Amino acid sequence: MIKVGIVGGTGYTGVELLRILANHPEVRVDVITSRSEEGIRIADMYPNLRGHYDLAFTVPDVERLADCDAVFFATPHGVAMSMAPELVERGVKVIDLGADFRIKDLELWSRWYGMEHTAPELAAEAVYGLPEVNREQIRNARMIACPGCYPTAVQLGYLPLIENALVDHRRLIADCKSGVSGAGRGANVGSLLCEASESFKAYGAAGHRHLPEIKQGLGVAAGRPVGLTFVPHLTPMIRGIHATLYSVLKDPTDGLQALFEERYADEPFVDVMPAGSHPETRSVKGANVCRISVVRPQDDDTVVVLSVIDNLVKGAAGQAVQNLNILFGLEETAGLGIVALMP
Repeated sequence: MIKVGIVGGTGYTGVELLRILANHPEVRVDVITSRSEEGIRIADMYPNLRGHYDLAFTVPDVERLADCDAVFFATPHGVAMSMAPELVERGVKVIDLGADFRIKDLELWSRWYGMEHTAPELAAEAVYGLPEVNREQIRNARMIACPGCYPTAVQLGYLPLIENALVDHRRLIADCKSGVSGAGRGANVGSLLCEASESFKAYGAAGHRHLPEIKQGLGVAAGRPVGLTFVPHLTPMIRGIHATLYSVLKDPTDGLQALFEERYADEPFVDVMPAGSHPETRSVKGANVCRISVVRPQDDDTVVVLSVIDNLVKGAAGQAVQNLNILFGLEETAGLGIVALMP
């Protein structure tokens, strides 16, 4: 049985990790931490987990976490890089759901996140945990940087086109929408029901922290820097991401559906929908699945990819568990056979 710890277990990604791992046949959660909720039992904070855990939140302690085989960080940026180096040196596998290790250019990271990176050597070693791209590197990693939610939906949607150099890589457009859970569980006026309901707005149009992460991933796939316009939007729903991705084909082709189906044929958590489909966020709610469809409107040179995920599952906790499974040589789907909730 693999013993895991979760640092920052009171947020939405933390409780999703607990929900998923409660049904994992090979994993036991030994430590759950929160400075603000020390002593409170998991089931008292999250009654949906009653009967699944007999643990209370404790203050993060490296000595106790070092007894785990793996530790998840479901924390704001700046936390993982302060604790992860010592855990890694003591033989613990670390999976960071935050942003500390996603971007390789640490000067660029510091500009977007407003602080100096304190673990540059570990950042250089960290493997970007998008299994559909880096599965082999993940198997041997000590430190995994779990991708962000928007970057997951956008990269999976664009990869078949970018990898095959079918589109103009200089002029990519990602028009993305997210539910309010993407803002986290902390008190925030903009996330209140009365503020977000019956409304729809863009944010971060001039620049969003996920932009350099997306450009980095697509640039690796393209073998050169890409040009990307990324505009996220807040929608009046709790969870889900819908990415509408636009690009211009170099040579119009009718083989896009087959291209996408072939690229993801062996991927357990990417579902290429039949031609003409319009995937819905509700079809992935609670599940570790990305559903994709590809369209050429009016058979012109513009290609539109529609990509949907649950931001808390394939965009966070589910993908983290997928990485854990690969890392420890388990069945990649272990604990992740969750059917989406409908309605």
